[in-house]
Formats: sequence, C-alpha cells, structure tokens
Amino acid sequence: TLIGTVDLKYDDVSYATVHQSAFLRCGMMPVQPIKELWWFKIGASEERVYYYDPTSVDAALMKRARRSSRDNTSLEIYPTQLSDEGEYKCRIVVWDNTGDSTEPSVPISKEARMMLKVNVPPEKVEITHLTSGRNLSLRCKAEGAKPPADILWTKTSPDGVETEIPDLSKTREIEPAGELYDTAEQIFYQLEENEMIAKISCVVRHHNTNTTIYKNITFVSPAIQNALKVTIQRFAEPVLYSSIENQDGQDNKAGLVKISADPGFKVPYNTSVTLKASAPGVFPEPRYLWWVGDQTGIAGRELHIDNLEEDKSYYVLAENPLGRVVLEVPVHITTSDYSQWNDSSRDGDVIVDDTTGGLDTGAIIGIVIGALIAVFFIGFAVWYWTIRDGTQVFSPKKEKPHTIDEETIPFRSTDKPLLRTISTQTLEGRRSRREPSI
Repeated sequence: TLIGTVDLKYDDVSYATVHQSAFLRCGMMPVQPIKELWWFKIGASEERVYYYDPTSVDAALMKRARRSSRDNTSLEIYPTQLSDEGEYKCRIVVWDNTGDSTEPSVPISKEARMMLKVNVPPEKVEITHLTSGRNLSLRCKAEGAKPPADILWTKTSPDGVETEIPDLSKTREIEPAGELYDTAEQIFYQLEENEMIAKISCVVRHHNTNTTIYKNITFVSPAIQNALKVTIQRFAEPVLYSSIENQDGQDNKAGLVKISADPGFKVPYNTSVTLKASAPGVFPEPRYLWWVGDQTGIAGRELHIDNLEEDKSYYVLAENPLGRVVLEVPVHITTSDYSQWNDSSRDGDVIVDDTTGGLDTGAIIGIVIGALIAVFFIGFAVWYWTIRDGTQVFSPKKEKPHTIDEETIPFRSTDKPLLRTISTQTLEGRRSRREPSI
C-alpha cells in the first residue's frame, strides 16, 4: 500500500501457534525517520498494545508485546495466547518533506489493518478399544485443537513395515469445545487368520501447527515364565505350559499372565477360594478358560471354588489371536486345619483335643467311685432279698468265729449223713415254735 511517499508492507492475515511467537508485519518502504509508532487491537474499542516515540518512550502496554528486531516497526507477541487472536491496527507517523530539504517537515500518519489467527495443536490424544476374538473396534480422539485435527490409521508388521489402513469402515465426529474442537474417529478391523501385526497406530495430524502425534496399540501375546511346549488332550496342538510355582513375579515383561487368589493359595479346610487371572499389556484382550481334571472348562477371568476339602491343581488357558499359554494353579489345604479332618480318615483314628473336648482326672475318678458304689448297692440288694427268701446263692469260703446258737452251726463234710435229719428237725422245730397253739 502506497501512502504518500511511504509504502507500507503488511500481511492481511498472520498465523501463530499458541505458546510460540506471533509476528505481525508492518514495514515501510523506503525506511524513513519515525515520529511515532502505535499498535492497537481492535475489538469493541481500540485497545492500545504498544507505543513508541524515538525521543523518549518505548512502552509495551501489553507485557508480552515488543517491536520486532527485523524492521523496528513490526510487532512480536510471545508467548502467544489464544485470546491474542483478532484484528490489529498498525499506525506509523513519519516526517515527510517531499524531498525538499528547504521546506519544514510535515508529520504524516499511515495505518494498516491485519488479522492474527492463533492455531492450537491437539492437547490430548486418547485411544480406546473393544475386542472380541479377531474383531477389533478402535476409537481415537484428539481433543482441544484449532482448527480440527485430521486422523488416519496405520498398521505395522513385525519387520517394521507401516501401511495405511483403508477408509472402508471408519466413522468420524467433530465436536466444538468452546473455541477449540475435538475430533474422534472409530474403525472396525478384523484380523486375518495368521495375520501378524506388531502395532496399530492412530496418527493425528494438525497441519496448521505442523504437529503429528502417534498413539499406538501394540499387539502382545500372553506369556509365562519357564514354559515348556506340551501336548494337552483338550487341545489339538501343543501349547506353552508352566506352573505359578515357576513364576518368580520379577519379570516386567509385558504380557505375563498373573494369577491372584482370595483369600490365598493356602487356605484352611472347607474354605471357598476365588482365583483371578490377568495379563497386563496383552492385546488383543485374551480370553480365559478354567478347568480341573477332565471337567468341562469354565470361561471367564475368575473361577470361584466352593468349600475346598483337599489339595487340587486348577488350570487356566490365556489365549488371543497371537498365542496361547496354560498355567497350573495349585491350591493347598493348610496342614494345621486339614489334619484334624483328613488324618483321621487316612489312618482310622479320631483326633481328640484334650484341652477343649476331654475330661480331666478328677472327673474320671469321680465316675469310677460312683460306679463302684452303685455296684455295691446292687450287690447288697440282691444278697438281702436272697437271704429273705431262704435261698442260698453262694457259700462263704470261711467266716471268722462268732457267737452262734446250735441252729445255725455250719456243717462239715463229715456231718453230711446227719444233715437231713438235723436240718429237718431244726426247720420243723422252728416252725413248731413259730406256730400258735389252737
């Protein structure tokens, strides 16, 4: 633009990236002595940004603004903020004597207007996914960009070859978020049989800020430590096998299958246990299958065991399209609790806890004495009723001497012939004396 004898050079639109430097050009051709320099931001009113007077004042009314070192009249803003976007006006006052040095100089004011556009690269990129076997649903979201960002998808083979995934099954959404924009794109991808992929990438490109952001999903197969390739009857092909007792838990390698037990791998008799499998870093998400012995497998991340009564080994398969592994998970009954139930069934003995269920010595002595007293009284009663009825149940072996009458004299073996006569007489005599006379 030519004003008088001064040509102002400026750009109708200038672009800047947030947090970087903005440059608003307003130069003179040819360069002439400056009387005053003004910069304004135009809104509801003109807001003074910068003022310069060569004789006395060089004042930045906006702290982040300064004269450019390129030509002393252009404006630089650093660091740029999104609120700096808008229309600006440059006013330059120069002395003009139309080339005649004999005439007094006349101040001439010249102005130019321009727009500043502030671009913002994506502030955040997130990728989420859902998997079902070989079917993948991937969603990538770039947040807080201005203007909206572009998204494309690539896949990389194990040997490092990257190719773009075609636009056959994509959906895109652009949503305003204040002065910024969120861009989301979702794809549906099916892994081919035996297809080997190292990673799938969401590539976010923001051309206005020359920004490219990669968000990767790395494909990882399940893994275990100290594995052996074995043949298991359930599966047609050999699988990698190990036990949790051979997993030291120190390897930070992504994809290691981990097993947890609640309340633990060693539990009291008749305790319920929940086993849980996980494989941090494995993608696609593995499926899990649990079994014990030749029982039908149970699918799921968790296995609940009710009332465990003996040591058992459970098995879990972790599998995704890249590979599969099997872990043995032994669960033990603790000896202190298990022995009081299981040892008796093993050797036929019942274990009694003397401190809680037994009898003390005093109680046993009391029971014995009571039994003897009962036997004594029963014997005495039998003896008494036998004597009363005149029936001799037993004969004493020997009695001590005592005062007797002739009717109760015991008979010796030599007196047997006389036994009947004497006893008859005696019994008859007793009866005659006892019977009353008539």
